[in-house]
Amino acid sequence: MLLAAVVLLSACSTAPRRGAFYQDDGPPDQVPLDLTQVPDAQPRIEPFHPYANRPYQALGRWYTPMTEDRPYRARGLASWYGRQFHGARTASGEIYDMFAMTAAHPTLPIPSYARVTNLSTGTTVVVRVNDRGPFKDGRIIDLSYAAAVKLGLAGAGTGLVEVERLTFADIRALQGEAAGLADGRWSVQVGAFSEEARAQALREQVAPALALAGRPLPRVERDASIFRVLVGILPDRSAAQQLARELQQLLQIETALHFRP
Repeated sequence: MLLAAVVLLSACSTAPRRGAFYQDDGPPDQVPLDLTQVPDAQPRIEPFHPYANRPYQALGRWYTPMTEDRPYRARGLASWYGRQFHGARTASGEIYDMFAMTAAHPTLPIPSYARVTNLSTGTTVVVRVNDRGPFKDGRIIDLSYAAAVKLGLAGAGTGLVEVERLTFADIRALQGEAAGLADGRWSVQVGAFSEEARAQALREQVAPALALAGRPLPRVERDASIFRVLVGILPDRSAAQQLARELQQLLQIETALHFRP
């Protein structure tokens, strides 16, 4: 019964298409708020669900979810699901809210948190994984409608992303729970511009070198009238300084530290 329920709840990624969207799925008729301003999910350490992480079968294939606190990183296509499943129960038993920052993943623990980066723009969001899917080849995560909007993927329907699970250690660092960690987050700034186009151009210029070196991908964040090109989300100043030195040597450009409360 449980396995059947999981498959049914994940039908958003497997049902036949009708028109532009699966079945009756698609964007909402009305959006109650500016989804670009919806805060990211706030990571916290939660116990894994006692049932939602059991092996299950979907479309004739077996999946074995992670049941350990370990890292995960993958690249592939992200899709999203919307109004057809709004108000339905997710694999975790929670109610799906397409305006919340959540996601479905075939094997990440439920619940868990993941950082999702749009590889075309460098835009990053943090989502809470509370559902299963997608089950279509090549797709690695199903985002809520809000998460897809913030990543700039809602219009296209899919997009190439990187998914990185936040481990318990990552979450403790972000929360400042570990000894000696400052509240807030640090990043390394590799450029700041008054024009977004120039910031995006720099992001695209340095991204290949960072990817080859296994460093975090750059992103563009708006700070009032300034567009900052930032790398990494680090727990303290010392870690940011170390990354700054590495980036200066790798990119041969000047860097600065950026703290965001």
